[in-house]
Formats: sequence, C-alpha cells, structure tokens
Amino acid sequence: MTKAIMIQGAGSNVGKSILVAGIARACVRRGMSVRPFKPQNMSNNAAVTEDGGEIGRAQALQAMACGVAPHTDMNPVLLKPETDIGAQVIVQGERVATLKARDYAKAKPKLMQAVLESFHRLASTTDLVIIEGAGSPAEVNLRAGDIANMGFAEAVGVPVALIGDIDRGGVIAQLVGTHVVLPSEDRARIKAFGINKFRGDTTLFDEGLTAIMDHTGWTSLGVIPWFADAWKLPAEDVMDVASRTGGAFKIAVPRLGRIANFDDLDPLSSEPDITVEIIEAGRPLPADAQLVLIPGSKSTIADLAHFKQQGWDIDLQAHVRRGGHVLGICGGYQMLGSKIHDPDGIEGPACSVDGLGLLDVETVMHPQKRLSLSSAFHTASGHPVDGYEIHLGKTTGKDCDAAWLTLDGRSEGAASANGRVKGCYLHGLFAADKFRAAYLAELGGTSKQLDYQGDVEATLDALADHLEKHMDIDALLACAADARRATT
Repeated sequence: MTKAIMIQGAGSNVGKSILVAGIARACVRRGMSVRPFKPQNMSNNAAVTEDGGEIGRAQALQAMACGVAPHTDMNPVLLKPETDIGAQVIVQGERVATLKARDYAKAKPKLMQAVLESFHRLASTTDLVIIEGAGSPAEVNLRAGDIANMGFAEAVGVPVALIGDIDRGGVIAQLVGTHVVLPSEDRARIKAFGINKFRGDTTLFDEGLTAIMDHTGWTSLGVIPWFADAWKLPAEDVMDVASRTGGAFKIAVPRLGRIANFDDLDPLSSEPDITVEIIEAGRPLPADAQLVLIPGSKSTIADLAHFKQQGWDIDLQAHVRRGGHVLGICGGYQMLGSKIHDPDGIEGPACSVDGLGLLDVETVMHPQKRLSLSSAFHTASGHPVDGYEIHLGKTTGKDCDAAWLTLDGRSEGAASANGRVKGCYLHGLFAADKFRAAYLAELGGTSKQLDYQGDVEATLDALADHLEKHMDIDALLACAADARRATT
C-alpha cells in the first residue's frame, strides 16, 4: 500500500509548504514516486492545472519538486478569501460557492467526501504521499468536522510530524503547548517533531530538543537552519510578498488588499539589476520608479477602492505624466480601464464604478470563470510566453486594438496610444526569459538572461540538500504508514 505522512505546523507560516517541497525532492532523488497533498488550503495565489482546475500555488511547486504536473487532486479544497468573513470555495478545481465562515463549517462533512476521494485517487498512483496540514491542530475550537489537520489524519489513519518555527520565538511552548491542549487521540497521532528556521549555531538548542522530547515523547527530526534561498521559490502566502533590492531600475508594486497570483513578481525579483519595491498602504508610489505594476486581485472593485483611498490613483497619474510606464495584470488590468461593471453582483452589490482611466477599455464581470493554461507570443519581439489565465470578466474597448500579445491565436491585452500603459490577463508571462529581457529592454532596464525555471529547479535541489544535511528524513520516513481506505 501507499505510505503517507502528514506535516502539520504548530502555527501558520512555520514553513510547512517549503519543507514538503524539499522533502518531496529528496525522496524523489532516492528513487521514490512521490505526490503532495493538502486537503484544504486558503490562498488567493492559485495555479491552473492541466486537468482544467485550480489549486494552491504551493501544491504546484510541490508537484514540481516531485517531477510531475500539478493536478486538482493535490488540493481538493481551496478557499480564496474575498472579504474578511467570506471566501470563494473551490472543490476539486472548480468554484462551487462563496460562503461565510459559519456556513463553511456546515459544509465540511460534504467537503470531506471530496477530500477523501481525491486523496485515495492520488495515493493509488504513487509510493509516498506527503500531506500538508493548514494552520495548527492546536486550534481545538475548530476540531469538530475538521478536514485540514487531525480530522483528516484520523480519517485515513496517517501519522503526523509537527513543525515549530523558532524564528518567531517561543518554539518550546508552541510544541509542548500543542501536546497539552490536544485530545489524547490526536496527541497520539504525532510521532515526531522538527524545529524550523533556526539562525546561528544549532547545537545551542540541544537542551531545547531534550526538553521537548521529555515533555512529549516525540521523536526529534532535528533543527533545520534558515534556508536563505527560500525567496527564490514561488511564494504562496501573502505574508511572503516582500521587496527585493537590486539595481537602479525600480518596479513599484502597490500591495492590494486582496492581492492574488503575485507569482508574477518572482521572476522580476530574481533579476539582480532590478529592484522590486512593494508599496504598503499609507505610502505614496515612489517618484523614482520606472514601472508601476498593478498585480492581480481576488476582489477587483474593492481593491480599486482601496487603491484610490491610498491616493495611489493621483500618484499613478503623476507617474505617467513623468513618462513612467504602467502594467496591469488581470485585476490590475481591469482597474486601468475607464469602467468596471458588475451587473450580477459577483463581487458585492451590483454596480458600475469608475476605473483609473489610463486605458480606453471597460470590463464587464461575468459569473463564468476563465481557467486556462495558455501559450502566447509577444508581438513586438516575437518571443513565446507560456502562462495561465484565471479571471472573471471580459475587457473590451478601443485600446484592445493595440493588443501586445497573441494568445492561442487571438489578440490579448491593451495598450494606450503612447504605449506606456499596458494590461493583459496572462499570468506567469515574466517566467519566459527572452520575453522578460525584451520587455525590460523596452523600458530601459536590463536582464541578466537568467534561466528562471532552471533556477527554481536548482533551488529545489539545494533545499533537498539542506534538509538531507539537517533533518532526519530517514526517521520521518520510518514514521510513515499505510494510508487506510476511508469514507464519510
């Protein structure tokens, strides 16, 4: 039978996603067939799969680490927050509803059926499934009906390794406290623990490991030092979106409230001659930026209002008057137009709102989401671009006549008359090395002609090396067990 192990965290953002990717790559290099699985994820940074759905970006990276294509079964439930109290619910790659938190709790039994179906289908194809939890199992108030952590582990009988984050402090309390608050059945499922993100001499924590083992009885997987190159891997969590200082050519990126699919920034951040500066709310757009890039958004109309509340619309107009360039991708593209119409109230009450007015286009929101892996060509250079589309709405208008991409045989995008303001729906375009170099050259920037995808692969290998050196992967695999067949 297929072996499985579940990696849970003593809190959010302890590094579970990166660890799963690194462990997966290490096991693949040992000759194993491996698949990642996350029962429930919450992220607005999604990936489009070959089977026509969407999953969390982290599971797409983990699939890459396994050397396989991403599949919707790797993340059967994806929650995409639209407001502070509600989220779009994606089940096995398809949008099924938008639910408030209380209503979502009532839907969990039905969702568990889909989770188990996906897990068993995935497990039937591989030697090992590495399962990633969500948040912390110590949130015992959420235990009833849980599908993300111990509820799922119980359903399929898989053991758990618990990871603590020493970088935020209090890691002994994180782990021992989790042991204390868990009910005995859940506590017994945890077989091992690891300490992540350590800075400095790891031997200084030897007594800490002993204290945790004495209090819990769990096997230690070791102390994992901070992996300095983690930023080179596509990030999923919005908390990981950060400025990267490089050369004098500056790209300013306003941080939208519901920023989505921000992996567009990763290849640009990898360029040593480019500075990518994330502009937080309350700060003006910098006057020395050559390009303002407005990224994707899960709630375009709400983020447009947020953009204007910061005064960024005024800053953007000044930027254009100074001869600066603007690029909007997906939701950012929609914001650049003159109007956004939402007649069906998809993003809230039915309405029409004024856009930023920098492109002569209008967008009408439609309930049918477009999900597609797409191949395009950059019209000016002729360079190919592979990316993905994931959006609601259709954009039309005069400036679409100046489309600057040819996508699957049709024109895509729009450009202003002077060519300094552009928009498109294609995500992932900057991962194409030759296109990225050509685009930056148009704006007066330079590219080092990096092999971006090759660098990601190399970083995954370096991560696997890092874990092989500092984490007891043999002990982790010894904890793995046969996953049992379970239904609800």
